[in-house]
Amino acid sequence: MDKKDYMQRAIDLARTKMLEGRGHWPYGCLIVRDGEIVGEGCNDMGFSLDPTGHGEIVAIRDACRRLGTMDLTGCELYTSCEPCSLCSSAIWLTNIAKVYYGASLKDCRGHGSDFDPLRHDVGKPIHERSIPAERVLGEEGSALLAEWAALIQKTPAMQEERSRHAPIGERSRSE
Repeated sequence: MDKKDYMQRAIDLARTKMLEGRGHWPYGCLIVRDGEIVGEGCNDMGFSLDPTGHGEIVAIRDACRRLGTMDLTGCELYTSCEPCSLCSSAIWLTNIAKVYYGASLKDCRGHGSDFDPLRHDVGKPIHERSIPAERVLGEEGSALLAEWAALIQKTPAMQEERSRHAPIGERSRSE
């Protein structure tokens, strides 16, 4: 299969689920590694009542379960529509190598979904976002993180487990 075949499969998945009429939105996604589909998903927010049930997120969860890791280095993602900020974050966190998309976010605006406000809002520092945020027990929260880091350093099994997954911000994004 080539990239057009994978994209067509993502679009067909979205269309099939959408036409079932069970709350699936028209966003389908595949995760491919070395020519093999290792994850797939369709936006099921209306069906599952899960606001994170975007096609890319569902496919990433499926790939992580199938592969037994959160590190999807070497994988490519094919999605029927350009990923939103939520999905882009998950793609980044899992080290997916490349994204192929069909429709653009600009195309979504013509059909009642405008992701530009979200994209702009989440890019701001937390205290400048539209939803008020307040830090509470910051020192205790920071102490918990330090405690966790120390525990990892003392525990070989935890070091091994952590190294098998995608440590946030610890891998090069220059690939």
